Amino acid sequence: MPLSLFISDLHLDDERPRITELFLRFLRGEARDAQALYILGDLFESWIGDDDDAPLAQSVQDALAELTGSGVRAYFMAGNRDFLVGGGFAARSGVTLLTDPTRVDLAGVPTLLMHGDTLCTDDVAYQKFRAQVRDPAWQSMFLAQPLAQRRAFAAQAREQSRLHTGSTMAQIMDVTDSAVREALGVHGAARLIHGHTHRPARHRVDLGDRMAERIVLGDWYDQGSVLRVDGDAIALEARVLG
Repeated sequence: MPLSLFISDLHLDDERPRITELFLRFLRGEARDAQALYILGDLFESWIGDDDDAPLAQSVQDALAELTGSGVRAYFMAGNRDFLVGGGFAARSGVTLLTDPTRVDLAGVPTLLMHGDTLCTDDVAYQKFRAQVRDPAWQSMFLAQPLAQRRAFAAQAREQSRLHTGSTMAQIMDVTDSAVREALGVHGAARLIHGHTHRPARHRVDLGDRMAERIVLGDWYDQGSVLRVDGDAIALEARVLG
């Protein structure tokens, strides 16, 4: 059966070079055996535009280009940290950009793919911020600024995010059951795969007339997290740092 791999929440950053090394080894090794790789958001700690000339941004795009050049299909869905990834990134890396949400067929199972942040409906402060930065007018204004100013803004936003996370109850930042059931119902899906919450697990979801499954991808802070879907075989696995 065709193998599909799913990852999210790598938060690649110069401050954590070992995670970048782990990801690059993954792209040049395990990912080459897959038919498709799905990156469901927050590949980067921040993304300030496709014109970013930072070495990390360049090396990751080049490594993805090597993967897609080898025949593996790679897909990218924006997260809350890298929502400015656009056509320039896609052209250089060879990935296909996905909208959030996107429904795909995995071995006959209708599967809904999301980053996961829109499912956290109790986090009102975050949802307000998300609406602001996803506005096309805001994005055009931001991208018109010099790279140095955009980097300064990204650094400030990361600090504000840390403060918000530290002062908000964990359950508020998690997905809500109603949002999960609504997403599965609206899209007629039997499975939901998402990241964002950094709580890797597999959950059964009772939709009333049928059962569904929600799979949460893990983050790449102290290790890697990979979901392997090979027909009926599904495994949520960790990848240790070398």
